[in-house]
Amino acid sequence: MTNSCKVAVTQLQVGNFVRLPIAWKDHPFVFNTFKIKQQAQIEIIKNLGIKFVYVREDRSDAPPLSAKAAADKAAIIDNNLQQISNELHQQKTKSIEAQQALRRHLQKTEKDFVRNVAMMRNLINKLRNRPLDAVNEAKELVHGVCNQLLTEDKLVLHLMSDAKNDESIYYHSINVAVLSMLVAKELGWSRKEIEWIGMGALFHDIGKLNIPTQLLRKATPLTNAEQNFFNQHPLMGVKLLNGAENFPKEALPIVLNHHEFLDGSGSPNGLNEADLDKLSQLVCVINTYDNLCHSDRSKKARTPYSALGFLYKNYKEQLNQTVINRLVKILGVYPPGSVVELNSGQFAMVMSVNLSQLLLPRVLVYDPSVPKEQAPIIDLAAENLNIVRCLPVAALPEKILKYLNPREKVSYFLGSER
Repeated sequence: MTNSCKVAVTQLQVGNFVRLPIAWKDHPFVFNTFKIKQQAQIEIIKNLGIKFVYVREDRSDAPPLSAKAAADKAAIIDNNLQQISNELHQQKTKSIEAQQALRRHLQKTEKDFVRNVAMMRNLINKLRNRPLDAVNEAKELVHGVCNQLLTEDKLVLHLMSDAKNDESIYYHSINVAVLSMLVAKELGWSRKEIEWIGMGALFHDIGKLNIPTQLLRKATPLTNAEQNFFNQHPLMGVKLLNGAENFPKEALPIVLNHHEFLDGSGSPNGLNEADLDKLSQLVCVINTYDNLCHSDRSKKARTPYSALGFLYKNYKEQLNQTVINRLVKILGVYPPGSVVELNSGQFAMVMSVNLSQLLLPRVLVYDPSVPKEQAPIIDLAAENLNIVRCLPVAALPEKILKYLNPREKVSYFLGSER
C-alpha cells in the first residue's frame, strides 16, 4: 500500500483505512485492507496479537490518534467482543462461500462456452462437404442462445478464457454472434430477426477459409494487393454459403456487408447507409468493437473499456449510433475484461456484469496475501464496494499484471443469475 504509515493498534480510530500485516487466513475480515467502520473492529485487531498496522491517511476519514490521545483514552473492551468476533468470522465464511459460488458459476459458463466453440469448429469443418448439416447445427446453436436470451430474467455477461491462436476465428465468431443477438434483443427486435442476426454473425468470417493461412497470420502490414484480396473475404463467404440452400437468405447480407460503413468507406463494395439493412449495420458495429479488443499486425488490442470509448468517439459517421449506444448500455461503464481500481484502494479485473446492475459488476481482486489461484471473485454490491476508475493495462505494476492476468483476446458468453 503506497502513502501508508506504520501505526500502533492502540492509536487506531473509526475511519482509518488500514492494512493488516498478517496472512489473510489469520483474521476474520474479508480483506487485508479496509476502512474501519466500528470500534468493535479495532478491538478485534487488538486481539489479533499484532502491535501495529499500516494506515493510509489519504483514504481515511480521520487521522490515527496521537500517542498521547491514545494513552488518555481508556480502552473500553466490549463485553460482547467474542460474539462480535464470531459474527465477523461468520460473515467472512459467508463471503468466501459466495466467492466460491461465483467461481463455480463462471466455470459452468466457461464449460458451456467451450462446448459452443467445439460445435462451431465442427460445423465449419463440415461446411464444404456437408453444408446442410453444418447449417442445421448452427441453427441449433443459435436457437439455444436465443432461448436463453428470451427466457432468462437475470442475464449475466461473463468474461471467458483467452482463445488459442489457431481457434481465434471460432471465438471471434461466437463473440460477435452472442453480443449481436443480445443487442438485437435489447432493441426489441423479433425472435426471427435475432436468429437471423445469430446465423449471419456466426458465419460472417467464413470467407476467411479461402484466405491462405500465411496471409491471415502475417505479422507485418499487408501490401495493397494483399489487403485488396483480404477485403474480398465477405464475397467468398457468401459464395460458400450459397452451397447450403437451408441457410436463411435474410442472413446473407450480414456475411456480405459486415465491413461496410454508412459513409461508403467500407469494403468490399463501398456501400452507403441507404444500401445497408439494419441487421448488417448492427453486426458491423459488434464486429468492429470485437476487432478493437484484439491485436493484429497493425495495432495492439484495446481494453474493452478503451474499445467502447474509441468506438463511441471515432465512428460517428461510419457506424449506427443507436446500436453503439445500446452496446455501451449493455456492457456498462465497466465491461468484462476491464481493469479497475476500487474505492478500497485495491485493483481488480471485471469478470462479469449483471445486466440489471451495470455499475456493480463481479470482479477478481488483487490481494497479495491470497494465492493467485484462490484470488477472491466478489460481488461489489454484496461487499458494499464500488469502482473509482478504469485503468489501462500499461499502468499496472508487473506483479499486479501477472496476478490479474488481463485477457489478450477478450471473449464473452451468457450465463444466468445464480
